[in-house]
Amino acid sequence: MPGGGPSPDGTRWIASRPNFFLAVKPLSRLFRWLFLKRLIGVFNAGALRFFGDLASLAELDAFAGRIKAMQRVNWVAYAKRPFGGPAQVLAYLGRYTHRVAIANSRLVAPDNDHVAFTWKDYRQDGATKIMKLKPDEFIRRFLLHTLPDGFHRIRHFGFMANRHRAAKLAFCRELLDHETAPNDSQPPPVDLEA
Repeated sequence: MPGGGPSPDGTRWIASRPNFFLAVKPLSRLFRWLFLKRLIGVFNAGALRFFGDLASLAELDAFAGRIKAMQRVNWVAYAKRPFGGPAQVLAYLGRYTHRVAIANSRLVAPDNDHVAFTWKDYRQDGATKIMKLKPDEFIRRFLLHTLPDGFHRIRHFGFMANRHRAAKLAFCRELLDHETAPNDSQPPPVDLEA
């Protein structure tokens, strides 16, 4: 998040307010609205499948009832300041955005009947345990972590979009340099402690 951007006429940099990043309540409501809207769209297109205990949700009335119930619940979008600085945030995001759903090192005993892999049980102080799943269930769970065609893990837009990014970033830096340059027409700052 850049914390600002060029004005529509391109003559100056418009900085956002200091606490602009992620107002949690509006973010939660927006996420709920977007998620449910797209979920309803997938259901209406007939592309949503339900299995096991959720099979009854394939019926329109049951699905609509569940959607109404989810609209009444306050969703929580968890957001807080990072403990470290920008370097730690980038290191975390780099690991998250460039890894697969499960590392090969966690696979213990794959065979024709089961796939065994390690997992951490954080309810028991991060104890490492082994889970065995049938291959089709393992593949189903693995595929929950893959993105459909046309989706990207990271999207850039505005002046960060790939097209003309270098020129637009140079332009933004110019605007920022111009904003921080001393301006003789402004009075000197007042010293309140004097």
